[in-house]
Amino acid sequence: MAVDWDVRKLRVLRAVAECGTVTAAAERLLLSPSAVSQQLAALGRQVGAPMVEPDGRRVRLTGAARLLLRHADRVLGQLESAEAELAGYLHGAAGEVRVGAFATAIGALVVPMAARLRSAAPELKVTVVEAEAAEAYRLLAAGEVDLAVSLDTGAAAPDAPFGQLPLLSDPLDVALPVGHPSAGVPELRLAELAGEPWIFGAAGPWAEITLGACADAGFVPERAHTAADWAAILALVAGGLGVALVPRLAVAAAVRPAGVVVRSLPADLPARRVVAAVRREAAGAPPLRRALTELRGVAAELGQP
Repeated sequence: MAVDWDVRKLRVLRAVAECGTVTAAAERLLLSPSAVSQQLAALGRQVGAPMVEPDGRRVRLTGAARLLLRHADRVLGQLESAEAELAGYLHGAAGEVRVGAFATAIGALVVPMAARLRSAAPELKVTVVEAEAAEAYRLLAAGEVDLAVSLDTGAAAPDAPFGQLPLLSDPLDVALPVGHPSAGVPELRLAELAGEPWIFGAAGPWAEITLGACADAGFVPERAHTAADWAAILALVAGGLGVALVPRLAVAAAVRPAGVVVRSLPADLPARRVVAAVRREAAGAPPLRRALTELRGVAAELGQP
């Protein structure tokens, strides 16, 4: 026998069991006694057995009602838990946000964001996946993460399934070997390093950012060595094998070898733009909005977009 369960009838049955009379149950439920009696009668017809029997001025649950109530208590308890969790979700205080981010952004932005959420909304779970810029966008488009912290290398395609929000502008400094002739040059310009051997990745957003910064300075850098890991890049610089542009966040997080000098380029002001990206159809989810608010708060403390 398949029963089309009505949660309202189960709540009436529980109220009668706890209150002992139809009248008291009606007062608790803000119903009339006749409405309570009708609900109990309808539930009895559905299951094929009466729910109550007279017991003086009170009513007594039947065996069928006591059996049903054991299950109803569990069902109603689960529904009440679901209602509480849903309320938390709708207020951005519960649920899960999956974040894909490149390595330096994890330490500088995502971990502080997660710490804020753990304090303010402990029921909101943050799951982190390390992914370099292009991979973070792929994970986002595939629905494997809800939020990507990545690099902006230009406007997103009009048909892209996600939108970008600026987080911060991360200045690019130049890493030089100790003793390099330009290491002590006042007001160093990027163009003065046009003839140097350069170290940067073969492809991807970081290669595009390096090439773009050098193009703005009027030259195309000669890539003498290919590396993407910041520890490897700085080791190559320390060995006197070339120079490299390095983002300030990455240098702050990396262990800098003794043989490296890092100089700022205030006259050129090269920078990489760090952005948050979300799928357009999911942007309104309350947990995601809460995470973005905290993420932008962390970014604001580090620098302006």
